[in-house]
Amino acid sequence: MGNLSNVALDDEAVKIQEARHHDPFSVLGRHQQGKSLKVRLYSPYAESVGFADGGPEIPRLPGTDFFEYVAQPGELPGHYRLDWIDKDGGKHSGYDPYDFGVQLPDFDRQLFAEGKHWHVYRKMGAHLHSVDNISGVLFTVWAPNAGRVSVIGDFNRWDGRCHPMRSLGGSGIWELFYPGLDAGCLYKFEILNRNSGQVLTKTDPYGQQFELRPKTSSIVVREDSYQWHDQAWMDSRSGHDWLHEPMSIYEVHLGSWRHDAEGNFLSYRDQAVQLVDYVKGLGFTHIELMPITEHPLDASWGYQTTDYFAPTSRFGTPDDFRFFMDICHQNHIGVILDWVPAHFPKDEFALARFDGTPLYEHEDPRKGEHRDWGTLIYNYGRNEVKNFLLSSAIFWLEEFHLDGLRVDAVASMLYLDYSREDGEWIPNQYGGNENLEAIDFFRELNSVTHQQHPGTVMMAEESTAWGGVTRPTWTGGLGFSMKWNMGWMNDILEYMKEDPVHRRYHHDKLTFGMLYAFTENFTLPFSHDEVVHGKGAMVSKMPGDEWQRFANLRLLYTMMFTYPGKKLLFMGCEFGQGTQWDFSRQLDWYVLDYPHHKGVQTLLKELNDLYKAQPALYKNDFDHQGFDWIDCHDAEQSVISYRRKDGSDELVVVLNFTPVVRDPYRIGVPVAGDYQEIFNSDSGVYDGSNVINTSIASDPIPWMNLQHSINLRLPPLSGIIFKLKQGNKTVAENIGNGATTR
Repeated sequence: MGNLSNVALDDEAVKIQEARHHDPFSVLGRHQQGKSLKVRLYSPYAESVGFADGGPEIPRLPGTDFFEYVAQPGELPGHYRLDWIDKDGGKHSGYDPYDFGVQLPDFDRQLFAEGKHWHVYRKMGAHLHSVDNISGVLFTVWAPNAGRVSVIGDFNRWDGRCHPMRSLGGSGIWELFYPGLDAGCLYKFEILNRNSGQVLTKTDPYGQQFELRPKTSSIVVREDSYQWHDQAWMDSRSGHDWLHEPMSIYEVHLGSWRHDAEGNFLSYRDQAVQLVDYVKGLGFTHIELMPITEHPLDASWGYQTTDYFAPTSRFGTPDDFRFFMDICHQNHIGVILDWVPAHFPKDEFALARFDGTPLYEHEDPRKGEHRDWGTLIYNYGRNEVKNFLLSSAIFWLEEFHLDGLRVDAVASMLYLDYSREDGEWIPNQYGGNENLEAIDFFRELNSVTHQQHPGTVMMAEESTAWGGVTRPTWTGGLGFSMKWNMGWMNDILEYMKEDPVHRRYHHDKLTFGMLYAFTENFTLPFSHDEVVHGKGAMVSKMPGDEWQRFANLRLLYTMMFTYPGKKLLFMGCEFGQGTQWDFSRQLDWYVLDYPHHKGVQTLLKELNDLYKAQPALYKNDFDHQGFDWIDCHDAEQSVISYRRKDGSDELVVVLNFTPVVRDPYRIGVPVAGDYQEIFNSDSGVYDGSNVINTSIASDPIPWMNLQHSINLRLPPLSGIIFKLKQGNKTVAENIGNGATTR
């Protein structure tokens, strides 16, 4: 039988009571006292406490919320269970969290400190865990400048006094195994800064599920519960040669693509049916999701991310998102996630000044803050911060089977003086404006992701002329798979805005991009950024009357799908949505009742089908051998023509940027034969004027430095594609994908 310890509260117990003890395990739990064991508990809501299964009651120290019991040798089991009654009469039972040893191995702590723990998300945060066949939740958090960290949640009345965590020394990591907890419980971390005494309440940086905004609590998840059915896709992906395969990407904001009948968001599971069917029907190969990493503000479109390991709860649970991914892969559609390591918001509940100090961000605002965006910049030179981001990238590729990441705002990371005036930035150690720590981060990010998950793609949104973005790291490049071609996009949109009568004076904007087209692996993007902030819809950028605007748009898309580079188009652009994108409402689906809009959508489908069926359009996207100008000098008539090639197989593309029918219009062709028009953006099928060509026999007339030529009818504001007939086969048979022969 134990005896009551009749000592007054010592200083250590007072620190526990006042929630300022750095090492609660030195006070609480069982401790050797001579030949006996003393069990000390602190339970501010308990009326009485006793050992379970009929064991003795544990006396309360008078006037306190401490309970102490001195046990004789052999009296206590390996882990003791407690029964307690709260002050409202509620009955509770469970193991004492302070009766368990350290759970996070030294190996994991060392890897994390070195910034080399790619799967640290499996260790940090909250995870279902078992110790000696006793199940519960292991909580782990990095807060090196904390004097005390507690787990708070719906299991302890959100009171930081109840469950202070164990400090793991110089690692800056805190942990607590809470036996008896299960998936679904809500939690946060309460952090006492050891210098200022400030008490902070923070969500879990490694949390994998969160409450629906505006609530912010983390939710313990049950991991490895989803049964995948995409093994065939995953097996083939590891050997996928994306450099030489078609990639046509449909960029989507899940919150505004389509709503249900009541105007609510579609869930991940709803999108798995409706969005996947739509994208597959239009022939896109990939979906790019604007950020679905958890974020508090809808108006940020997801770019002010607070939680880097959790799909947003707006559309469902993590397993619901896994279902979405599974269905995409079963339908042979890849998925790329827009990922934001460039900055994070200042929300007090999240990463900003996480332990009361600039932990994830730089302390100096000249390095640590984007004033334009009102956000903070990660300290890429700190191993634990770099590891946080690297493991986030691995997490999405591994746990959700993502096929790649589009890295947002790369330029803002590469340049120390990005959007800053003189005196507002700090040069690097060599006096330059390059962010050396971010460069090292990118190289490691791309090396690790490509090594761990071969076949996935890393795509950079990089808007400057930084060299080697998509070149291998061992040659001095950054190692990205692809880079958005912002120069081409800006030039071509500026050109298309010009009235056709003036386009002859801006012809260089059509042709300049070919001077650098093969210096990087480029994606051609018409993204959400081009249809917001007063820029208007894609069709509204086009000049002329309604017919001309839609003809211009069809012409623009024809150029995009025949120009070297992978393709990306934002939702709504595929049917010529007439209004600027608004994140708060769904797309204007009703416009598909009108022939102009339906025609653009039909054109996009057939361009996708043609693109995938013709290797000349994708095999050599990143190699000058895949492209030759036929004529880039006809500024007077605003016409360009070129060849797309894959060995002996090639296509001839002619683009007319004026509303004038040019008949005849002669162009050079590489070999003699009959040339069949296999695509015409002016076809009546697309609501065009239907100026078409039939099979055209070449003439032995040298033209444009080629030995043969054809005379064709060049439709107004149009793009047309020709292919040499092979033997007696028709072009439709050669294509074999349902594309219409004009």
